[in-house]
Amino acid sequence: MSATAPHQEIIATGRRKTAVARIRLKPGTGVIKINDKDFTDYFPSLSMQNDILRPLELTNVVHAFDFDVKTKGGGIVGQAGALRLAISRVLLAVNDSHRAVLKKEGMLTRDPRMKERKKAGQPGARKRFQFSKR
Repeated sequence: MSATAPHQEIIATGRRKTAVARIRLKPGTGVIKINDKDFTDYFPSLSMQNDILRPLELTNVVHAFDFDVKTKGGGIVGQAGALRLAISRVLLAVNDSHRAVLKKEGMLTRDPRMKERKKAGQPGARKRFQFSKR
């Protein structure tokens, strides 16, 4: 799809580790609300803010859309990564020609790492109970 109707709302999901970000995109002025908080309040670290805004900078649409985001799970860094992926995916839904630029920068790659489950008969995922020969 090359472009969307001016009133249409686009929804996308991004994940990183156990964090999930659901995003709604509307044409606007660049306002980003995360869990009903301002973007800079939710992510106070400037490096995280820059990481999240990177897909918008690469596609030159920083002030073209408003985003309403709901995040949960993981930690603050995981949520930032999930939001970056969600923004990249929603920008692809707006204009598929952004794919080459976003793919080259690694913005479309999901981070699948998660905590490994605990196994039966051991105290953790890999750790074993102490072995006693006698």
